[in-house]
Amino acid sequence: MTTAVRHIAVPPLQVFAAATAGLLALPLLYVGFLALSADSAVWGRLWATRIPELLTNTVSLAAAVSLAACALGVSLAWLVVRFDFPGRRIWEWALVLPLAMPTYVLAYVYTFILGTGGPFPLFPPHGFAGTTLVMTLDTFPFVYLLSRTAWLNLNVSFEEVAQACGASRLEILRRVTLPLLRPAIVAGLALVILYAVSDFGAVSLLRYQTLTYAVYQQMTGRYDYAAAGILSLLLVVIALVFLVAERWSRRKSRFYQTTGRYRAPKRRRCGPLGALVATGYLMIVLGTAFLVPAALLVRWSLSAIAQGAVDVRFFGFIWNSTVLSAVAATCAVAIGIPLAYLATRCPSRFNLTCLQAAYAGYALPGPVAALALLVLFSQAVPFWYGSVAILVVAYIVHFLPAGLQSLEPALQQVTPNLEEAARSLGLGVRETLQRVTIPLVRNGVIAAWVLMFLQCMKELPATLLLRPVGFDTLAIRVWLEASEEYYQLAAPPALLIVALTLPALRLLISKDWRAV
Repeated sequence: MTTAVRHIAVPPLQVFAAATAGLLALPLLYVGFLALSADSAVWGRLWATRIPELLTNTVSLAAAVSLAACALGVSLAWLVVRFDFPGRRIWEWALVLPLAMPTYVLAYVYTFILGTGGPFPLFPPHGFAGTTLVMTLDTFPFVYLLSRTAWLNLNVSFEEVAQACGASRLEILRRVTLPLLRPAIVAGLALVILYAVSDFGAVSLLRYQTLTYAVYQQMTGRYDYAAAGILSLLLVVIALVFLVAERWSRRKSRFYQTTGRYRAPKRRRCGPLGALVATGYLMIVLGTAFLVPAALLVRWSLSAIAQGAVDVRFFGFIWNSTVLSAVAATCAVAIGIPLAYLATRCPSRFNLTCLQAAYAGYALPGPVAALALLVLFSQAVPFWYGSVAILVVAYIVHFLPAGLQSLEPALQQVTPNLEEAARSLGLGVRETLQRVTIPLVRNGVIAAWVLMFLQCMKELPATLLLRPVGFDTLAIRVWLEASEEYYQLAAPPALLIVALTLPALRLLISKDWRAV
């Protein structure tokens, strides 16, 4: 049973959405201007030499990482939600720990592990295989988190009805369970794909030529901003094509559950062999994604401390990273809630366009987004030039999609009937949003805030280019030391990033967390 979504006129929210979308689209407009104003000879040279290879590498990487992350994330969520075995509660929250490990940290750790002379030289770490491994291990928690919470909220009555009609377990999974989980799975995959095509740290350290890495090389090596703009525009086009295709695939489908008989899923007790298999699978995934890299970071950090490399300056790095990330995540949530609400409850072409404009920033490479903001701030608001405000704006533009991908599924699974009942009792749009909608999706809001906070803590390229003089974050210190191959000196700030994000990650998988 589905409920039609009414198109409610909410001019104040639409004005806010339009203004926000316009501001968020400014860096994209600058990149488009830079690319389209480039000389035709630059276009011809890139198409003849670089673009075919870069497009193939970027799309191949995104496809491989998304498939691997989907397989890991969905299977792990299914395992911890539907089965009971010793240590399940610990594994349930431990599987989000890889989100605390930046890709550039995993990249240099696996360069050591898989490299010549390393403990496991199974294949060369530099190239497609190594980059796919690193990015899969870092991004599968996106799919796991959203799939897990969707599975927890799934009404098993639908599966029982299908079973009573003679459907097999495989048919129930394919025709009932997965369609109901599709918003969460697709939202996680969208995060994975957008992350894969825009990541800079892993591809640069592992020397895998993608569009993002090529943009950085054009800007810092050749200082060819026109070529960088052309390559950046191709990245944006790839992201927009995927987002439009994902939105079209949903069309007018609705996934909230309106039946009055809700039954939560029950876990099946595993026998000794089943528990051993489940624990072994979880150990392999978590060990390669977090435990082994963390152990190496601890060992290298102890060595660096023994050499006197850690001093009081690190308290400043901690303060800078934490406060900057918290402010950016809070501002992004305040911006994202109206955008997601309008697109979910009033899916007009205007509202969906505003939402899609907010997604474009995730596909912009960090260096190019930073360049665009530098130009815009220096011309429009020069008194903010060289301040931390420009960093906050860069984080919001780049990581707001991470929050939107959590806010949208949360709103989709809340039936509009509750809001319409509040409106019939005399509440206005703003009061209904504050007193009914947001309380119902508060866990989705928390998830959005935490996801954006984690991404801001690990952000590197925009911070490198936009930070004020003398303003260092933990990510900056990791990159500066790792780029000089001082891996032991890079370990302490990397370990601090992990330690600071652990309390926030715990919120995502808390006992009472239910909203998608």
